[in-house]
Amino acid sequence: MKTIGLIGGMSWESTIPYYRIINDYIKDHLGGLHSARIVLYSVEFAEIEECQSSGNWDKSAEILAGAAKKLENAGADFILICTNTMHKVYKQIAEKVNVPIVHIVEATADALSRNNIRKVALLGTRYTMTENFYKEKLIERGFSVLIPEGNDIETVNSVIFNELCVGIIKETSRQAFIRIIDDLKKQGAEAVILGCTEIGLLVREEDSSLPIYDTTVIHATRAGEMAIE
Repeated sequence: MKTIGLIGGMSWESTIPYYRIINDYIKDHLGGLHSARIVLYSVEFAEIEECQSSGNWDKSAEILAGAAKKLENAGADFILICTNTMHKVYKQIAEKVNVPIVHIVEATADALSRNNIRKVALLGTRYTMTENFYKEKLIERGFSVLIPEGNDIETVNSVIFNELCVGIIKETSRQAFIRIIDDLKKQGAEAVILGCTEIGLLVREEDSSLPIYDTTVIHATRAGEMAIE
């Protein structure tokens, strides 16, 4: 079994599901008392968020590259960055290590392609929704990407940082996300990408009028697959 390296803590609320999903996958496929070999480096999220809000992406890349190197030195055979937004600096991190880093968008695109979905709604932080680093990856894979309009972008972003990242789950926020998903469905979206690892804590499959592609589940499941390939 390969050893999985996780760069977590962004936020730690969504790192916990990574650990559970990976170990459930190993248990389901190997049975008995089997569990995953995992090395976790959990960052100080306030430091990362300060880099985001100030636009100091180079510093955040340096911090995460240091974490990746520590995971490699600890024996990780491959690494996951357990957040969507920080894939903005994926290349800078990947350049610093000699083991593969599993890209969350590529794993999600593979899952969408298996179901012949071509037009997707994307929910995430405002960086993920409005900047090109995430959407371009999807477009390169042949997908059309829809994002919320106007104030809905800030609604989604605010719920992520001010509620979900600190463990607050509000029914009013769930209803807001349901409405936003409904609006994107009316624009032709065939599925919705939960492009922030915390959104799955709020929006469940039964809440959504569109099929849900939860990047946390997809990314963690890919790790389980790779560990026992």
